[in-house]
Amino acid sequence: MRNPFENILKNSFNMFFPKKMLGVDIGTSSVKVVEISRWGGGKTLENYGEVKSSALYKDPLKNTGRGSYLLSSNFVSRAIKGILEEAKIKTKEAVFSVPDFSCFCTSFEIPSMTQKELPQAIRYNASQYIPLPISETTLDWRIISGSPGEKSSSMRVFLVAIPNQIVQEYQMIAQMSGLELYALEAEAMAITRALIKENKKTICLMDIGVQSTTINIVDRGFLKKSYSFNFNSNQLVHAVSSALGIGYTEAEEIKNKEGLASGRPDVVKTLYILIDPLLLEIKNVMAEFFQAEKKEIEEIYLTGGTANLPGLKEYFAESLKKTVVVPNCFSDLLYPPILEENLKKMSSGFSVAVGVALGGLET
Repeated sequence: MRNPFENILKNSFNMFFPKKMLGVDIGTSSVKVVEISRWGGGKTLENYGEVKSSALYKDPLKNTGRGSYLLSSNFVSRAIKGILEEAKIKTKEAVFSVPDFSCFCTSFEIPSMTQKELPQAIRYNASQYIPLPISETTLDWRIISGSPGEKSSSMRVFLVAIPNQIVQEYQMIAQMSGLELYALEAEAMAITRALIKENKKTICLMDIGVQSTTINIVDRGFLKKSYSFNFNSNQLVHAVSSALGIGYTEAEEIKNKEGLASGRPDVVKTLYILIDPLLLEIKNVMAEFFQAEKKEIEEIYLTGGTANLPGLKEYFAESLKKTVVVPNCFSDLLYPPILEENLKKMSSGFSVAVGVALGGLET
């Protein structure tokens, strides 16, 4: 990560390329950890693990104050330690992902300037876009067009701001888990790294999570826009549960196994009612991007727990008239062939964890 968060203390050895790194994704329904090593030009998946929130606590959630929920610090640290012990992971350096609903993302233009002048200029401009005092946030940014020192008219900055309270909480979780917090990174950036890779097309990357959905526009490998919506997979489960008059667990199983390809008309109709407004949001985002950049979205990437919903990829492709892909975040990593099928099924849920781990290896 080119601009590590300013308030995170890193030890003096971080000037060297670490050989192993943990990626930690603290979601609403589970905690995921991956361990990736870097030897020369190759990267190897050393270990991975996941603990569902329902496995340890009946109600492990707490309110973040923004109308969203995170798993409690006690649950998260307990889950991480459980994964580390079960998988016999010895690596201590970790990059944690920060969910979209816990941070603020925006982009803006600034005049061309030197690298030395950038931090002050970005902090000054950030105050116009972030709804919190800059002194109460930790900033990270990427230059997505133009370069410092170039004789061009302007540069475009993609900015992420995280409330310091959230940063401090992640620092505490790392300490409780026995880990060294190497860095924090927004989910949108992590997913872009894990899935876009060398693709230079203009891509709409959609992460459908348990609590929210994020639509990211990536152009030539650079994250240009990030939008968050209230649509989430829990809504689909509750809708199926109500439509069939069954419990949550049974409804979730029907959703995951049958989805839009279900032979039950009431299930399909119920899912379409919820998914169609999301399609409209995607169309609006693509139209807005075209109006601003004069570029068409070339492909749609789906990730997150709902990406593998039966029939969803085909329905999106038909409705949006675009190529729709569910990419594999593990595809560029080395691992035993026996894991191939299992990792392919897990990929959409592990893209964030893989992305932040890869980011830690690149800094």
